[in-house]
Amino acid sequence: MDDSRKRLNDILHQLSEIDYVHPDDIPNIDLYMDQVLTFLNQELGMVREVNEDKAITKTMINNYTKNQILPPPEKKKYSRDHMLNMIFIYYFKNFLGLKEIKSILEPINEKYYGDSEGLDFFDIYSDMVGYERKVAKEVTKDIIRKYNFSRQVFEDQDEESKDILQDFTFICLLSFDVFVKKMMIEQYISGRGEDQEKKAEKDNEKSEE
Repeated sequence: MDDSRKRLNDILHQLSEIDYVHPDDIPNIDLYMDQVLTFLNQELGMVREVNEDKAITKTMINNYTKNQILPPPEKKKYSRDHMLNMIFIYYFKNFLGLKEIKSILEPINEKYYGDSEGLDFFDIYSDMVGYERKVAKEVTKDIIRKYNFSRQVFEDQDEESKDILQDFTFICLLSFDVFVKKMMIEQYISGRGEDQEKKAEKDNEKSEE
């Protein structure tokens, strides 16, 4: 096995061991800031970026609240729904701006945050964990396909050049995939916002008739 294949296998093995924050592990009691930080940094430790010292900090939480992405705490305490919000924010912030994150979470919070009859925020999170586990398997297969393709190009180059160019190809394939999906998310969010504005305008016109 060559070095690049071994490196890929090692990374995929690490990815396979990444676990989500289990729904049942999330405290269903209100917590103070220090307790929230301890819990989330412990639970998100496995998925923390390589260059991150901590998954989440007090400054981050205050900034999310200031930008109206995260509902404000009640009497300096954070509920389970606050925790769920912060978990989603943590994942989204790696590839989306605060404005986009707010537009994603705002309608969910408006309808499902706090006491909710029927489906609630916790139910949504529990379902999402199940969906993501299924998607993770397909993502792994796609990564392997991209890697195998990258090993088939620039075969006519010398060994040193081939290694450099094939690694570059693999990184570019992964990067393009991320770029396209990020762009799609942003455009989807933007289009949804335009649809809501048009609906609001029509509702106003009807009320004025």
